[in-house]
Amino acid sequence: MKNDEIKQIVKTKYSKIAKGSCGCGSVSSCCSNSLSTKQLSESIGYSEEEINSASEANLGLGCGNPVALSTIKEGDVVLDLGSGAGFDAFLAAKKAGNKGKVIGLDMTEEMIRKAKENAERYGYQNVEFRLGDIEHIPIEANTIDVIISNCVINLSPNKEKVFSEAYRVLKSGGKMFVSDIVLLEELTQEQKNDEELIAGCVGGAILKDEYIKLIQNAGFKVKVLAEDKEISKRQYNGIKLESIKIEATKEIDK
Repeated sequence: MKNDEIKQIVKTKYSKIAKGSCGCGSVSSCCSNSLSTKQLSESIGYSEEEINSASEANLGLGCGNPVALSTIKEGDVVLDLGSGAGFDAFLAAKKAGNKGKVIGLDMTEEMIRKAKENAERYGYQNVEFRLGDIEHIPIEANTIDVIISNCVINLSPNKEKVFSEAYRVLKSGGKMFVSDIVLLEELTQEQKNDEELIAGCVGGAILKDEYIKLIQNAGFKVKVLAEDKEISKRQYNGIKLESIKIEATKEIDK
C-alpha cells in the first residue's frame, strides 16, 4: 500500500472520531471493548485528576502518558506530535506554565478544530494548534525544548523521517518522550493491509528493535522507560505487541 493511501486511511478515521463518529472495528482503541474512556486512560497511566482536568479533550486514543514521563518544566517550549483533541497538550501546558508554550501538531483538520475549541473551553492561553504532517514538521530548527507523542508515530508510513524531523526541531540537549505501539512479532501481509488495523495503531507498527534503531539512527540517545505488554490483551485482542515508553535525547553540542 502506498504512503499516501495509508495517510488517507488515517485521516478519514480520525476525522470521524473528531466528529464523534467512532466508526472503528474491534481493534482500534477508540471503541474496541467494554472499557470506558476513563478506564482506558487509567490503564495507560493517567491519574483521575488528569482525566478530569480536560475530559472533553480525552478521546481515549493513547497508549501511555508521555507528559507524566517527561521532564517538562516551567518556561519550556513543548511540541506534541499528533495532538488530537488536545488532551496531552493541555497537561503539558500546565507544566510549561504561562512562561512556556505548547504547540500541538495534527494532520487532521477536524482534530485541529476540536482542539482549538477545547483550548477556548478550558481557557488555555499558552497552547496553539497547527495543521501539519509529523513527517514535515512546520517548525524552525533548534527551537523546541521537549517533544511528546502518544500512540501516533506508528501511524506514519515514514517513521525515519518523523524522528529526523524531531531531531531537527529540538534544541541541543532537548528530549523527546514517546508512548507508542511496537510489534513483538511480525504481522501477516493481510494484517498490514487491513484498514482498521492501520487506523487502529497496529497495521503500520514495526518491530520494537527496528523502532528503537530508527530513533538512534536519527542521532538520539535512547532510554526505554517502560514496556506495557498487557495492553495487547486489554485493547488489541492479543496481537503480539506492546506499548513502549521512550526517552530520546538530542546530545548537547560541543
